[in-house]
Amino acid sequence: MTGDYTAINDAGLSREQRIEALKAFIDDGGLSGFPPCGRETNNHIHTIYSFSPYTPTQAALLARKAGLSVAGSVDHDSYAAAAEMREAASLLNLGCVTGFEVRVSFRHTPFAGRKINSPDSPGIAYMTVQGIRARETARVQAFLAPIVAERQKRNRRMVDTLNALIAPDIPPLSYDRDILPLSMAAEGGTVTERHILYALSCAFIEKWGKSERLPAALCQRFDLRLDAKITALLSDDANPYYAYDLLGALKSGFGDKIYIQPDEAECPRAETVTAFAASIDAFAAYAYLGDVAESPTGDKKSEKFEDAYLDELMPVLKELGYRAVAYMPPRNTKAQLMRVRALCAEYGFMEISGVDINSPRQTFNCPCLLDADFANLIDTTWALAKHEKT
Repeated sequence: MTGDYTAINDAGLSREQRIEALKAFIDDGGLSGFPPCGRETNNHIHTIYSFSPYTPTQAALLARKAGLSVAGSVDHDSYAAAAEMREAASLLNLGCVTGFEVRVSFRHTPFAGRKINSPDSPGIAYMTVQGIRARETARVQAFLAPIVAERQKRNRRMVDTLNALIAPDIPPLSYDRDILPLSMAAEGGTVTERHILYALSCAFIEKWGKSERLPAALCQRFDLRLDAKITALLSDDANPYYAYDLLGALKSGFGDKIYIQPDEAECPRAETVTAFAASIDAFAAYAYLGDVAESPTGDKKSEKFEDAYLDELMPVLKELGYRAVAYMPPRNTKAQLMRVRALCAEYGFMEISGVDINSPRQTFNCPCLLDADFANLIDTTWALAKHEKT
């Protein structure tokens, strides 16, 4: 195989240029060493349009390289990846599911003061809308636009808070100069807290370099508590994922200090989003988190979420208009998953699976789906992919 295919994952190029690079890769025999498509699927892959190291084209290619049969894009507050994901998946003979992820308010429900599935905000829940048909793109983008605008306002305030914390060691970060360029906001993407902390990661690297000086500075100057594993990673100047590993440490160390709670202008009531999903015949899914010991991306601490009151939550989800429950099999224990499955059956919820991909250290595979107990999740994914084509 010859040629330079870095364009496939070049966020600075257009969607059309990335697709053309993928076509050239395929024509040049690039898929010859890939395994055949198996039964595994993953329809919860984040892209550059929220926070991820992957363009939609690269995400589809890596899914194909992992031997998946279906790949799907899900970005925070954005549907901008969908068209590219569909086209790339088609070229790679993959099924495709597209959607978006948003946070919604439960502050008008019995769970107003409880931590549901959002580590940062009591009374706020993550959810997805998936199985969206291409012809609904304009309506989806119009629905998300005011949410993105409100998030931008809150982001700017969080940067102001962050600048007060890092002074005088680090020069103030500029939202427009240092953070927006890391995102795809100009093309319909969103800016997340991870973009802010990635910009901070870059500033720390510029100040102290990729060496043991940096974790030492985090501990001594900013009172961060780093375990031995992350200290070793941040002491290795050859670490190819240095900035992402640093981001994980900063999310744990700075996240709570800069976080500003969103309001209902940014996180609309759950029934507002489920009603919109119904209006475009897409599937509104509550994103089950469950009590966790360690997150797949390593940037969430052990916490308890909705497991203690899941039996009370499920009927409320039904009343709010949810059609499905989404969950990530690698995140939970078998006992947790079987309990969720039983409740889904009781309340008539579709079950949607996926592995949340937003870091280069994560695998696209989800071998849990090969467990006979979860074969229905593969069927559901294909049903969503077929639904999008109708």
